[in-house]
Amino acid sequence: MDSLIDRYRHKIKTPAEIREIIGAPPRARRVIMCHGVFDVVHPGHIRHLLFAKSKAPVLIASITADRHISKGVHRPHVPQDLRAVNLAAFELVDYVVVDHNATPIENLKVIQPDYFAKGYEYTATGMPPRTAAEAEVVKSYGGEIIFTPGDIVYSSSKLINLTAPTLKLEKLQFVMQDKGITFQDLHQTLDKMAGHKVHVVGDTIVDSYTYCSMIGGQTKTPTMSVLYERKSDFIGGAAIVAKHCKAAGANVTFSTVLGEDAYEKFVVDDLKAAGINVDAVIDKTRPTTNKNAIVVGGYRLLKVDTLDNSSISDAVLDRICSSLKSRAAEAVVFADFRHGIFNRRTIPTLVGAIPEGAYRVADSQVASRWGNITDFQNFDLITPNEREARFALADQDLGIRPLATQLYDRAGCKVLILKLGERGVLAYLNADHTSTDSYFVLESFTDQIVDPVGAGDALLAYSTLAMVAVRDPTQATILGSIAAACECEVDGNIPISPDNVRAKLNSVENQLHYRA
Repeated sequence: MDSLIDRYRHKIKTPAEIREIIGAPPRARRVIMCHGVFDVVHPGHIRHLLFAKSKAPVLIASITADRHISKGVHRPHVPQDLRAVNLAAFELVDYVVVDHNATPIENLKVIQPDYFAKGYEYTATGMPPRTAAEAEVVKSYGGEIIFTPGDIVYSSSKLINLTAPTLKLEKLQFVMQDKGITFQDLHQTLDKMAGHKVHVVGDTIVDSYTYCSMIGGQTKTPTMSVLYERKSDFIGGAAIVAKHCKAAGANVTFSTVLGEDAYEKFVVDDLKAAGINVDAVIDKTRPTTNKNAIVVGGYRLLKVDTLDNSSISDAVLDRICSSLKSRAAEAVVFADFRHGIFNRRTIPTLVGAIPEGAYRVADSQVASRWGNITDFQNFDLITPNEREARFALADQDLGIRPLATQLYDRAGCKVLILKLGERGVLAYLNADHTSTDSYFVLESFTDQIVDPVGAGDALLAYSTLAMVAVRDPTQATILGSIAAACECEVDGNIPISPDNVRAKLNSVENQLHYRA
């Protein structure tokens, strides 16, 4: 894991360390400080730094910490540690500091540079209030604020919007180095997943694909005419979560509700064939949930759902709770698709039935507003996607990091893995929101998307088992992300095996070594 990153870490200092190195003014060697986000370092930044360096022999580059960046929902694109190393790699930069305050004022008071350099845009139309406040601090200890020329101006946002740089390997490497994790550790954790007892509870969905060919349309009515060719049925919903856990090596019990119909036998037979202990309650008043997509020429023309989203009865609830209480489990996973099992009436009772000491996990994969991941309070791990998080908080505008912070607090969870689709995941690890390691972001490891359906299920299963095996949320997030990438690269919601994950891990490690 050694790389060029380690070569420049010695330049990255705290404000107190820099002050001790440069001393108090007046100094024999003058010091100038620049401050910014530096999300993507572009020619405008280089021009700014070169001008600053020409004014003083010691150049300090200060960068805004991730948690204070609000421009753009998914910004910063480059995490703070990597931004710091990017600047440290420049020969003209002597020191880099990550500013964990909202503004550079506090660090200016500590470091007291002789000059504080700002871009020309901060004075072109009059000094903004925040810049004026910074200038007042610099003036108070005898320093001077200067403005660099504005003949070259570039926008990091515009560059990122044109083509966002791919940094999946660099972000992973930083996280692994920061947490002291090796690829050997990840492989060993995969080995340790086998044999753990997991109880999955949730809504079963049978996903059907009815393949047809186009015949034509009616001339008198807007009716499509298609020719039936074949129909395929697949296990989905919470049932596929159980199959992923089993494929990963767990000893799995699955509790669900099925209707008294043909799909009941299909589900039970399929799960038992996979080696899962099935504890299904047969409810004669509702059908087994079936979602049938009509596929014509490779396009999903229509989806026909057969379901009953009304709440399960008290009798059914009692049966599921009895199953939970009577079966020893190291982890209990609630996979909520809001098809009857989970709602505000049933969730407290179901939570109360979880065996003491079991690792508690909740995933709320809902496509409508009546589902809410925060109904699962004080769980050990929750894994919603961005849309579900925004529904839960009723907020469509927050940036990803403050969104994750608020959701983490509202749910009272210990670990939050926020799924960001093709952007990857954000993992929130502890309640110390000011800590530099309270969260991290990983990009998706998918090389070529074939079918993204079920990626979240694979992540849920592997993250849960990694936590049960080693209680390390960083390894759990990495392995969950790798499993999700494997799922995206196959057609259909197919259970991912440890061998699949190992192959992807080996590929990622080889790419890292090649880049190094």
